[in-house]
Amino acid sequence: MILGIDTSIGTAVAVIEPDGVVRAQLDSGDPRGHAEVIGDHLARALAEAQISSGEITHVAAGMGPGPFTGLRVGIAAARTFALGRGIPVVPVVSHDAVALDRLLLAALTDAGEERFAVVTDARRREFAYTVYEGMDDDGLPVRVTDPALVPRDEIDATLEALGARRLDATVVPAGMLALAAARAVAAGRRIAGDDALYLRSPDVSAPTAPKRVGG
Repeated sequence: MILGIDTSIGTAVAVIEPDGVVRAQLDSGDPRGHAEVIGDHLARALAEAQISSGEITHVAAGMGPGPFTGLRVGIAAARTFALGRGIPVVPVVSHDAVALDRLLLAALTDAGEERFAVVTDARRREFAYTVYEGMDDDGLPVRVTDPALVPRDEIDATLEALGARRLDATVVPAGMLALAAARAVAAGRRIAGDDALYLRSPDVSAPTAPKRVGG
């Protein structure tokens, strides 16, 4: 059983079997309030899947791209759950889950494979995007570009230059995130790094040293 957790956009949690059968999936499209709902989503997902936490064998963590504040909540939840159970965390690029969902649908409808870009709102008048084209032999989306940021008024020109159709996403399907992790584990592959894909520095600055007060 694989638990998928993503907070790169809203808050999404799912439990799937290794073959992709979704036992439970909960999605909240609210781009804020991740910390307030993540615990409830986890408890509800396990209850709906009718399993205990002890039956989870892997945790898929959505690594972004996404804003700092929200993204770190899901990654921390995934790592804490895995640490408590002594099981592996499988990092997954969040856009990969959206791409996999789209590619599986295309395969079912014989829509053919075309180059497309998953686009999400990165705030501050920017979009995050990743370009994909088809699936590889392990059933995982093939990334043409790594996740990147672009100003909102430049996104269409950027994608046109890359020959990619635009696919806007307002939610990351946690079931697809977990399926990508399952396929990566089965293939013995790592499909994302351990570092979150913030793409931008957080809205904080290091404190400066206190000024000396002369005696």
